[in-house]
Amino acid sequence: MMRRPSVDDMLANRTTRYSLVIAVAKRAREISADVKKKEQTLDEKPVLLAIEEFKKHKFNILEPDINE
Repeated sequence: MMRRPSVDDMLANRTTRYSLVIAVAKRAREISADVKKKEQTLDEKPVLLAIEEFKKHKFNILEPDINE
């Protein structure tokens, strides 16, 4: 069964959904590359692991200020 964390739980007040999707995808690629480099296997897909990390606020999403 796929877990569906609340997007609102993962978003900070200034973070857009687009930024969250890009950040999760980038982190999932990093996880995948690390696993491949270490010649390990995963029990879950890298995207699910990345979503969990963002849900637990292990990473911050930095966005440029549009007004600057």
